[in-house]
Amino acid sequence: MSAARSPGAGASPVPGMFTLVLHSHLPWLPHHGRWPVGEEWLYQSWAASYIPVLRTLRALAAEGRDHLLTLGVTPVLAAQLDDPYALSAMHHWLADWQLRSHEAALSPGAGNGATASCPAALRELGWREHRNAAAALDDFEQHWRHGGAGLVRELASAGTIELLGGPLTHTFQPLTQPALREGALRAGLTDAQHRFGTRPTGIWAPECAYTPGMENLYEASGITHFMVDGPSLHGDTTLGRPVRGSSVVAFGRDLTVSYRVWSPKSGYPGHRDYRDFHTFHHGTGLKPARVTSKTTPAERKAPYDPARAAAAVQEHAADFVETVRERLIDESARIGRPAHVIAAFDTELFGHWWHEGPDWLAAVLRLMPERGITVGTLADALSAGYVGAPADIEDSSWGSGKDWRVWAGDQVADLVRLNQEVGDLGLDLLAQRGSSAGPGRDPVADQVLREVLLCLASDWAFMVSKDSAVEYARGRAHKHAHAAREIASAALRGDEQRARELAAAWNQADGLFPSLDARGFRPARSTTSTSTEGSR
Repeated sequence: MSAARSPGAGASPVPGMFTLVLHSHLPWLPHHGRWPVGEEWLYQSWAASYIPVLRTLRALAAEGRDHLLTLGVTPVLAAQLDDPYALSAMHHWLADWQLRSHEAALSPGAGNGATASCPAALRELGWREHRNAAAALDDFEQHWRHGGAGLVRELASAGTIELLGGPLTHTFQPLTQPALREGALRAGLTDAQHRFGTRPTGIWAPECAYTPGMENLYEASGITHFMVDGPSLHGDTTLGRPVRGSSVVAFGRDLTVSYRVWSPKSGYPGHRDYRDFHTFHHGTGLKPARVTSKTTPAERKAPYDPARAAAAVQEHAADFVETVRERLIDESARIGRPAHVIAAFDTELFGHWWHEGPDWLAAVLRLMPERGITVGTLADALSAGYVGAPADIEDSSWGSGKDWRVWAGDQVADLVRLNQEVGDLGLDLLAQRGSSAGPGRDPVADQVLREVLLCLASDWAFMVSKDSAVEYARGRAHKHAHAAREIASAALRGDEQRARELAAAWNQADGLFPSLDARGFRPARSTTSTSTEGSR
C-alpha cells in the first residue's frame, strides 16, 4: 500500500491518522449441526455481514476511495467461504430466506401496526425482507457463487483494504504447544498467499492473545505488525510499539473510541430505533421489531421502521466521527506529535448483530475525510512512522479482564487439559510417522493434525466461559479430540489400513485446508511436553 487517504479538499485537517480494523472469524461449522448452533450461524453471518460489508467496500472503492480499513479474515473462515458444500448450502439458505419473507407478506388478518407482531406489521416486514433477500441472492450469484477469495483478493490488490492473516484454526496461541503454534501460523500465512494472492505481513492474533516470546515467532514468519487490546499497552495506544527488542510492532485498540460503538455495557446498536436482534417472529424466523426500549417485552415492541433507523445511522456516524476527531486532536497534543487512533471490532457486529452496521460503516468512511481526518490502514501507519518506544508487553488478551481467564479459567480447566493431551498426542504421532511413513504426503498424519487444530480452536472455551451454546462447544472439542485419538490409535498400533480408512471418513466432515501438510509441523520429540516459554 502506498499511502493513507488524506482529508478531502476544503476540510480542516486534523493531526494524526485513524484506522478501522475488522476481524472476521467463525469456527469451522459445515457438517457440524445446523440449528440453533452450527451451519445456521455461518449462513446468517454470511448473509447479514459478509455480503453487505464487502458490498459496501466495493461501492466505496467505485467512488475512488482506497486505504479504507484493515480487514482480518481468519483462514478457517476463508476456507468456509470457499467450500463447495457451504457455497451450495448458502445458496439454498438465501432462497429459503425469500420463501420465509413470502410467508410473512401473506399474513392474514387486520391490525393497525401498533406492535411488531400484528398482521399489518408482518406484511410490511415480509415485503421488506423479500427485497433484502433478493438483493443478497443477486449479490451472491454475481460475486460469491464460486467462493469469497476472489472478492477479498480484488479489494486487497486494489489497495481498498489491508489484509490481515492468522493461524489456521484460531487457536489460543499462548496455550498451544510451540510446534503446533509455529506450524499453524506458517500454514495460515501460506493459505492466505494461495487464496488471496498476497502473504499478509500483519496478523490479528487470535483473541489478541499474547505472551512474551511470540514476537520472535512473528519476526521469523515475516510478520511486521499485529493487534493487541488497549490494556496490553497500558491504555496508551496512540502509537504502535516495537515488542521486547524485536522489530515487530504491536498496535493497540483504542477503547475510548471503540467502546463508543460497542462495549460490554453500551453502544450504538442498542438504540431504540435499530432492529432488535433478539426478537423473532416465530412463524418465519424473521426479525420484526425495533429495540423500542431495554425494558419493553418482545410481544410489545414496536415494528421496525427503516426511516427511523436510517436517521439514527446518520446521527451515530456523525457522533463517531466527531469522537475520533476530538480524540486525535487531544492525543496529538498530549504526546506532542501526530497520534494514531485505532477502532477495532468483529466484522460480524456489522449486519449480523447490528442490522444497520454496514450502512453506518459506509457513512463513517465517507464522512471522515470531510471532517479533516486522515484514514489509513495499519500498514499505512507503520510506513508513516506512527511508532513509539519499545514496550515489554505481558500476558494479555482482549477477553474479560484482558487476561486469559476466558480461555484458561476454572470453567474451562477441562478443555485446557484436553487441548494439552490432544496436542501432545498429535505431536507424538507426527514425530513417529516422520521416520516411518515414507516420502510424500501422509493422509493419516494430515487428518490427525486437522482434528487436533480444530479441537484447539479458541471458540470452544470462549463459548463455555460465556455460557453460550455450552453443550455444542464442549461437544465440538470432544468430537475433534475423539477423531484425532481414533485415527492416531490405529496408526500407533500399526493398523495402517484402518488408520487410512478412518482418516478418509473424518475428512468427509473436516476436509478443510486440503493443502495442509503435516510434514511442516513435525517437532523433535522433546517439544511435545513443553508449554509455551514464558506463558505461566
